[in-house]
Amino acid sequence: MSGGHGGSDGHGGNRKVALLISVLALLLAISETLGKAAQTTTIAQNIEAANYWSFFQAKTIRMTVLRTAAEDMETAVAAVADPGQRGRLEARIDRWRKTAERYDSEPETQEGRRELAERAKAAQARRDRAEAAYHHFELGSAAFQIAIVLASAAIVTGASLLIGIGGLLGVAGAVMTAIGVFAPEAVHLF
Repeated sequence: MSGGHGGSDGHGGNRKVALLISVLALLLAISETLGKAAQTTTIAQNIEAANYWSFFQAKTIRMTVLRTAAEDMETAVAAVADPGQRGRLEARIDRWRKTAERYDSEPETQEGRRELAERAKAAQARRDRAEAAYHHFELGSAAFQIAIVLASAAIVTGASLLIGIGGLLGVAGAVMTAIGVFAPEAVHLF
């Protein structure tokens, strides 16, 4: 056999590459898991925002109907001669106006139009953040996968350049994953 030195370097080098592949696979699993969670959050927050906007639209329709009815009845009240009947109609108009005001803003229940719009916007912001994170996790996962392939090919070919490129891609994948976790909206990809 040729000197034990060459065989030892090759064997030890393969162990280092195998360790690199193991670390890359671990990081890939983490990035994939975070990506799936971000994707699920994106869908859930989109549904929540749509629900709030639907509720907002329903409140708007109800408010408009009540305001229109109150205005219509105000016109009709002028023609009513009976003071008792006129008082009942004016009381009804007052109730309709108060209900319409409540539909516009109801801070105690957070179900007025203004509050619903704010809640919908907040859900949209959470959706957008999760979607941005998802894109970073996807790119991180792709970088880890390519790095694993290159590192695996380096074992077969002995080309140390592939290990270096795989390592750089692993670092890029880790950076993309970290951006997805800590500042997904800081870097705009799409």
